[in-house]
Amino acid sequence: MSFKSTYLQGVYENVCKRNAGETEFLQAVREVLESLEPVVEKRDDLVKAGIIDRIVEPERFIQFRVSWVDDNGTVQVNRGFRVQFNSAIGPYKGGLRLHPTVCASVIKFLGFEQIFKNSLTGLPMGGGKGGSDFDPKGKSDAEVMRFCQSFMTELSKHIGADTDVPAGDIGVGAREIGYMFGQYKRLRNEFTGVLTGKGLSYGGSLARTQATGYGLLYFTQEMLKSMKKDSMAGKTVVISGSGNVAIYATEKAVEMGAKVVALSDSNGYIYDPNGVNLDVVKQIKEVERGRISEYVKRVSGAEYHEGCKQIWTVKCDIALPCATQNELDQESAKALIANGVIAVAEGANMPSTPEAVEEFLKAGVMFAPAKAANAGGVATSGLEMSQNSMRYSWSFEEVDSKLKGIMENIFHNAYNASKEYGAEGNLVMGANIAGFLKVADAMKWQGVAY
Repeated sequence: MSFKSTYLQGVYENVCKRNAGETEFLQAVREVLESLEPVVEKRDDLVKAGIIDRIVEPERFIQFRVSWVDDNGTVQVNRGFRVQFNSAIGPYKGGLRLHPTVCASVIKFLGFEQIFKNSLTGLPMGGGKGGSDFDPKGKSDAEVMRFCQSFMTELSKHIGADTDVPAGDIGVGAREIGYMFGQYKRLRNEFTGVLTGKGLSYGGSLARTQATGYGLLYFTQEMLKSMKKDSMAGKTVVISGSGNVAIYATEKAVEMGAKVVALSDSNGYIYDPNGVNLDVVKQIKEVERGRISEYVKRVSGAEYHEGCKQIWTVKCDIALPCATQNELDQESAKALIANGVIAVAEGANMPSTPEAVEEFLKAGVMFAPAKAANAGGVATSGLEMSQNSMRYSWSFEEVDSKLKGIMENIFHNAYNASKEYGAEGNLVMGANIAGFLKVADAMKWQGVAY
């Protein structure tokens, strides 16, 4: 691919050379750099300061061995990662992912995206990400605990309440955060807000569980209202995934008057023309940790289909991909457009391929990119950090109200940036530019130490 700007072309070629084969990371960098073409034209000072050359290179990348003993007494070895990508506007902040697909490329892509997502929230948080190729599925609590303790023994050397504050992500929920926090406290002999997503009894924030899903809907509602004078009321919605984000996106969508007709997991998807019964989904996924196929055994009239890709052939007004990266491709985008979709908002990280995004923008479909639309989770993590610093906690309503305000501001910041830089309504470009400029100005003021 080529850029209009020879400077950006050179930056991208250099990133490709240094990170050969890291497809997820290169995809994320390309998408951001494409958006920065008009910024490079207007802001020669940022080019001269080498801001873009620096922002694509992590400040620090840590890889380490995680050895632990399973219930059979056998030693297992996994890889652990933490990328501390950018600290220009605050301590590194970003989740820990436990999944077999975790590798350097995935962690760098997520950490890079996190820089701009955190910037968009308006809170003082830099970008980071971490995790391991350990799979918590099918492991006993004791095995998960031993892994988490070993993982944190190394990670604890690199994090701290004012340095780097990890959170949960795929495979890391309250159980894993609890084990990691306990080990950090044991090693460091201090009780600090070093992790977010903690249990309420030891410094967690109310509304954190719901935050990403709720925030996604607050953003989508504001997008519909501002760009089309419309709302979620009466809309048919398809949501991929059935984890934390999908469940609470469903809850808030229904609260706003919409009908969610489909959810999925990695095996397949359910279609319920009467509207998904969320209580049944919560029982299966949150209590039993079961598969979404169980739903059709308990709800009459519902269908289950093997394979999750076909979920995007279900007719809907609003599509919310909330599962994983690159799950929605060009073919799926065309199917959604043919069925009359009016808006797509990303609840997962980079779930739409570049070709799919292009199709949506070309067809005039409102499209909300992940770094803007799913920032509710990290925004509430930032609010948890604030509460920990104050040794205080806000009510659910207070946190939820702050979250709603943050998500609405993110929409307007992204929309206004798209307008200012000649691409009104292109929220991909707007979010990238708005997120970038805040970090870029901070980096410029701080000199070239980083």
